[in-house]
Amino acid sequence: MEKGTSTSSKSSPIVVGLDIGTTKICVIVGRRSGHGKIEILGIGKAESAGVTRGVVSNIQKTVQGILQAVDEASVQSNVDVKIVNVGIAGQHIKSLQHRGIFTRKDLNNEIQRKDIEKLIEDMYKLVMPPGEEIIHVLPQEFTVDNEPGIKDPIGMAGVRLEANFHIISGHVSAVKNILKCVTNAGLETQELILEPLASSESVLSDEEKEAGVVLVDIGGGTTDLAIFHEGIIRHTAVIPFGGNSITEDIREGCAVMRNQAELLKTRFGSALADENKENEIICVPGLRGREPKEISVKNLAYVIQARMEEILEHVYYEIKSSGYEKKLIAGIVITGGGAQLKHLSQLVEYVTGLDCRVGYPNEHLAKNEVLPKNVYDDLKSPLFATGIGLLIKGIQKAEEIAESARQPGVFVEKPQPEKAKKSFGLFDKLLQTGAKFIKDDIKDEDYIK
Repeated sequence: MEKGTSTSSKSSPIVVGLDIGTTKICVIVGRRSGHGKIEILGIGKAESAGVTRGVVSNIQKTVQGILQAVDEASVQSNVDVKIVNVGIAGQHIKSLQHRGIFTRKDLNNEIQRKDIEKLIEDMYKLVMPPGEEIIHVLPQEFTVDNEPGIKDPIGMAGVRLEANFHIISGHVSAVKNILKCVTNAGLETQELILEPLASSESVLSDEEKEAGVVLVDIGGGTTDLAIFHEGIIRHTAVIPFGGNSITEDIREGCAVMRNQAELLKTRFGSALADENKENEIICVPGLRGREPKEISVKNLAYVIQARMEEILEHVYYEIKSSGYEKKLIAGIVITGGGAQLKHLSQLVEYVTGLDCRVGYPNEHLAKNEVLPKNVYDDLKSPLFATGIGLLIKGIQKAEEIAESARQPGVFVEKPQPEKAKKSFGLFDKLLQTGAKFIKDDIKDEDYIK
C-alpha cells in the first residue's frame, strides 16, 4: 500500500489530517514512527476559494479544493485516502464551563474509563440554544467523593464522580456544511476537531501547557485562541480577523490589486513601522501601460501595524476575560501563516506585556527520507501547524480505538444475574418441545416434533 517506509512504524495506523482553511486546503498523510515522532508520508495543497472567515460559503468550490489536495497527497504517499480528521473554526465557535455529576452503581470495582465516558456522554445531552451543537467535551479537574483537584481518577475507589468540563459548541449549519463537503469529496470523517486545539498539539510543549500559555493561531480568515494552565485547556475563542484583513487594508490603503497586496505583505511586510527606514521604496507595476506605483515600506508597515494591533487587542481582551492573565508563565505562542510576519513577536509583547515566541510544528516530526527535501522543509513552517495538529489528534484517536479493541473488558458491561435466570438450558428446551435429537450438534432443523 505504501512505499519507502521503515518496518518499525508499519504497525502504526496511517491517518489523514484535512485542514479546510480560508486561504488553503491542506491534506497531510502520516503515522507514528518507531521513535514516537510523526512520520509524514505525503502532503497535498490547494487554493481555498469556497471558505470565508473559516466557514464554508461555497460547497462546490470547497469540494474541488479537497479533491485536488487529496489527489496530490495520495500520489505522494501512495496511500488511498478514505477517512480524514477535519478541522473546524469560525466566528460561530463558543465555549462554556459546565459541571457534571455521576453516581456509580458498581461499588466493588475502582473507577474505570467507562465511568468517565458515561459522564462525558451526559454532557453531550446538554440543551443548547437553537441552531447550536456540541463539538467537544473536554474534562478538566475531577472530584471523587468530595476530594477535589484530581486530574486522572481512573483506578481510584469512589461512589460520587464529579468533573468540570470545557464545552465547545458551533452552529449546526457550519458543521453540516463541512461534513457535506467531506462526504461530497468521497471521504469519511473520523473526527471533527477544533483548529486551535489541533494547532496546540503540534506547537506547544507539555511544560508550556503546565506553566500557563496562550496559543494564537493567525490564519487567513480567523485568529484562533486557546489558553492552557496546569496542563488543562481553560479558554477557547475564534476572532473573525486574520491575514486576509491585512491584505484588504493594503489593497485599499496603497491602491493596488489584491494579488499585489498579498505579495507586498509577504515579501516586504512588517508589524512594526519604526523598524523600517524612511527611504525604502517599492515599485509596483501599473495596469496596462500606466505608470508604476511607488510605495514606501514604512507606510506599508503602518497599514499592517494598525490592523495587527486591532487583532491583538481582541486577543488581549480574550486573555483578560478568561481570568488567567496573571497565571501565564509561558506567555504567548503565535503560529499559523500570519506568524511569519516580520517583527510580530515584538508587537505582541508590546500590546499584551507577555513573552512571545513563534511556534513551529517541526519538533514532533521524524526525520524523513520519503518526501523531497523542499517539501519536508516547507512542513516546518507555522503555516502547517493546524494540518500537522489534526494529524497528531487523528493518530491519538486511532491509537485509543486500537487500545480499546485490545482490552474488550474495559467497555463491556457485565451480564446481569436476572438475565441469566431467564435463559433455558438445552435439557429444558428438549423437555419443553418434546424433541428427540439425532446428532450431537443440534440445529433448528434437528428438532423433530
